[in-house]
Amino acid sequence: MSARPSVVVLDYGSGNVHSAAKALERAGADVELTSDRTAALEADGLLVPGVGAFAAVMAQLRAVRGDEIIDRRLAGGRPVLGVCVGMQVLFEHGVERGVDTEGLGEWPGTVTELANPVLPHMGWNTVRSDAGSVLFDGIEDERFYFVHSYGAQDWSLEVMPPFPAPRLTWADYGGPFLAAVENGPLSATQFHPEKSADAGIRLLSNWLGSLG
Repeated sequence: MSARPSVVVLDYGSGNVHSAAKALERAGADVELTSDRTAALEADGLLVPGVGAFAAVMAQLRAVRGDEIIDRRLAGGRPVLGVCVGMQVLFEHGVERGVDTEGLGEWPGTVTELANPVLPHMGWNTVRSDAGSVLFDGIEDERFYFVHSYGAQDWSLEVMPPFPAPRLTWADYGGPFLAAVENGPLSATQFHPEKSADAGIRLLSNWLGSLG
């Protein structure tokens, strides 16, 4: 029996699935690219990629019942990692070009356009990781690769004991935005680990190590 954790990359029509799968394999996972409900529910981890517009990603996710898969996994304490727009759709709403789209609502808040006059935010940037972060263990001072014009620019979820407080990692581009969130079984990064060289592989390895 393989000691490598099993991860499903949810294949619902978003663009970067193959590079995400290859990065996870490099990080130490057995990876399956699929939208199969049973496989996605039973894997040790589920990665939800996302490229493009918030509304389009939500429509594609709902078309394969990805919203139900994510909700079901989290209800059972099963780890999920969202990436880029796969992070953004975890919030209640996304507003792009005046269009307000309902998200998955796992976290309160609205994803809005970044305040910088030059968009998209494309390229390498540093982050400010939370003390005790699992994802950024050993890579707190590294740079990560971003490609986005929208982000979550505040955090309003209040968690009461005995539940641990979410670990929030911030970056700046015209103002602060959330670069990553670690909230129980649900984690997400606004940047692309699969495009972030060795630091991204280390982050994915850290996530794999937390799957248990």
